[in-house]
Amino acid sequence: MSTPAETSADDMQPAPWWSEAVFYQIYPRSFADANGDGVGDLRGVQEKLGYLELLGVDALWLSPVMRSPMADHGYDVSDPRDIDPLFGDVDAMDDLIEAAHARQIKVTMDLVPNHTSIEHEWFRAALQASPDSPERDRYIFRDGRGPDGSEPPNNWPSIFGGPAWTRITEPDGRPGQWYLHLFAAEQPDLNWNNPEVFEDLEKTLRFWLDRGVDGFRIDVAHGMAKPEGLPDHDWDTNALLQNSDDDPRFNHPSVHDIHRGIRKILNEYPGAMAVGEIWVRDNVRFGEYIRPDELNLGFNFRLAEAEFSAESVREAIENSLAAVEQVGATPTWTLSNHDVDREVTRYGGGVIGLARARAMALVELALPGTTFIYNGAELGLPNVDLPDDALQDPVWERSGHTERGRDGCRVPLPWEGTEPPFGFTTGASTWLPMPAEWSTLTAEAQLEDVTSTLSLYRAALELRELRPEFSGPGVDWYGSPPGCFAFRRGGGLICALNATDAPISLPPGEVLLSSAPLVDGQLPPNAAAWLI
Repeated sequence: MSTPAETSADDMQPAPWWSEAVFYQIYPRSFADANGDGVGDLRGVQEKLGYLELLGVDALWLSPVMRSPMADHGYDVSDPRDIDPLFGDVDAMDDLIEAAHARQIKVTMDLVPNHTSIEHEWFRAALQASPDSPERDRYIFRDGRGPDGSEPPNNWPSIFGGPAWTRITEPDGRPGQWYLHLFAAEQPDLNWNNPEVFEDLEKTLRFWLDRGVDGFRIDVAHGMAKPEGLPDHDWDTNALLQNSDDDPRFNHPSVHDIHRGIRKILNEYPGAMAVGEIWVRDNVRFGEYIRPDELNLGFNFRLAEAEFSAESVREAIENSLAAVEQVGATPTWTLSNHDVDREVTRYGGGVIGLARARAMALVELALPGTTFIYNGAELGLPNVDLPDDALQDPVWERSGHTERGRDGCRVPLPWEGTEPPFGFTTGASTWLPMPAEWSTLTAEAQLEDVTSTLSLYRAALELRELRPEFSGPGVDWYGSPPGCFAFRRGGGLICALNATDAPISLPPGEVLLSSAPLVDGQLPPNAAAWLI
């Protein structure tokens, strides 16, 4: 045991605010609409802060609200230091930050450093400039292959489908160079070997941090850096919206220098943090992103990818803990986001999918570390099977209408009433249509029902916040029946999951909360419980 003289200053430091925080991801265009145009906005978010405080979340993560032509719903940024009029203006953002902070809720923003919009002033200047000009060097322009340059510079595909290259017309009207875009053609990749690119990012970071933003979610945090020469690759295993660990488009070692630069700036702002979107499977390589001088947190998506079985979920938990343990970092957990099918749908849909989603909410919230809840998960919303003519995700067009994209998990939230638009807007329609059957899933209806999914989330978040049993950095596993598991937190909390089709006996202890009513003292199928 350490004596006071032997205790280091680091040991005496309180844990960072984000290390056990519950973040609530807001997809702004689908959260709440204050001006009646059918699209959610920042004033709408501000009006719902009371709901978010009642829910019990610690921080907000706003998907992109910066100025954008919306070719990819805000992930194509034309001015990173302004708010898009669709969502409001900088004053509305300032007001939201102030109002959230008054309720002790932190605010984080999406940051998109891998690429810009084609409407960004830099890219417009590049199109008017000559090859090898300073303007072109901010992006990745290359001459085409073949005698007339009509073939792309390499064989890389876009994550959204089709080639990752688009050829431009030069100012004099001749067919010209090609530019790289790992996503849509409207999202040209920046050249991070050019120091101007980081200098501009620093301006953006400081602009928002100086306004009181508490941190950033960094889009495609494993991107940005590209291999020398942009070599061809064997794409036999390529799939839309996915990348493997040997994919040359991502995870180049020099990306870590970029994150170290970002961290140095964040360290100047007490409490500021960054969480990265990191699609890297190998745990050693994943851990490199969350070393002490890089990102504070890294999204680990294994829990969101796991099927509903005790074996798969336990493997995802163990893997996620191992990925951060080697570098002394904080684990993160999420079951869904704006790019992933909602958990109710993934787990089978209908009554059984909802039961499993409720169970997994208790599993997720029992784990050590930082949790991210996607807006609507607390209402038990499923994906929506939208008509073809309603789809807006660029994946739908770029895949030749073979991939439906991510719109099904982005439908606006139902707040109140018995028919669409369920209080989301005062207008007649919403940017994506809302299903009439959501009348029983509104926040208003669920707040009045102690058995609802919203009530379950509220109870779980309150217990997580107040009970000392939710402590300790790891988990200890119990022996459990086949198809089930139980683990204990260091503070004494026990979480049990029954992923079978028959009731099971619970471990000894007092039941704090269960995702479904016990049956003769037993945990029913597709359910989880907390005990002490």
